[in-house]
Amino acid sequence: MDLPVMPPLAPMLAKAAKELPDATPGAYWFEPKWDGFRCLVFRDGDEIELGSRNDRPLTRYFPELLGPLRDSLPEKCVVDGEVVVAGPAGLDFNALQQRIHPAESRIERLAAETPAAFVAFDLVALDDRSLLSEPLTARREALETALRDPRPSVHLTPGTFDRSIAEDWFSRFEGAGLDGVMAKAADGRYLPNKRAQLKVKHLRTADCVVAGFREHKNGDGPGSVSYTHLRAHETSL
Repeated sequence: MDLPVMPPLAPMLAKAAKELPDATPGAYWFEPKWDGFRCLVFRDGDEIELGSRNDRPLTRYFPELLGPLRDSLPEKCVVDGEVVVAGPAGLDFNALQQRIHPAESRIERLAAETPAAFVAFDLVALDDRSLLSEPLTARREALETALRDPRPSVHLTPGTFDRSIAEDWFSRFEGAGLDGVMAKAADGRYLPNKRAQLKVKHLRTADCVVAGFREHKNGDGPGSVSYTHLRAHETSL
């Protein structure tokens, strides 16, 4: 594989915000926040690698995506997006988690029973050119051109500069598996491993009894918690 941006690549991240930014019209690009696995697609001809947010390979777990990605993407590119599984009531994150399994036979069975889809939302490289320093507006335009005729399991995420439309998405699609809304600076560069975007998520709280916790590797609070779940609550901002 010979690409201008090579794996492993840490994707650009987002920091939590309480509400969508109310800035000059056109300053922010808004997109749905998908409830799936972050995935970077590296394609060089017939060779495709799927990389996770934590630099772990995803390729073997989603064999059903390789053909559609070859049929949908340019010959040489790096695309940032999300792997999702759709169920009867919307996106099914639990079914998606089941796809990560060591047994090849189980992977093949689940690929047929709960097939995944890929939702593209950024273009990091195209042909022999890195787009890391290009503004989001230019990367989005190039992505729309690159995905002008995708296969059914490959999608281009919707987006808008209109804050009111983004607010409507936030409330209207809450029960369909969307986590919230992303806000991205229109002139922003692609900054790997930097929290250079904003995410506004639905608030989900629960009454629990905590049995123990493990410190986060950065030392700034709990990294994981063991608990007994009592009662859940869900609120929208």
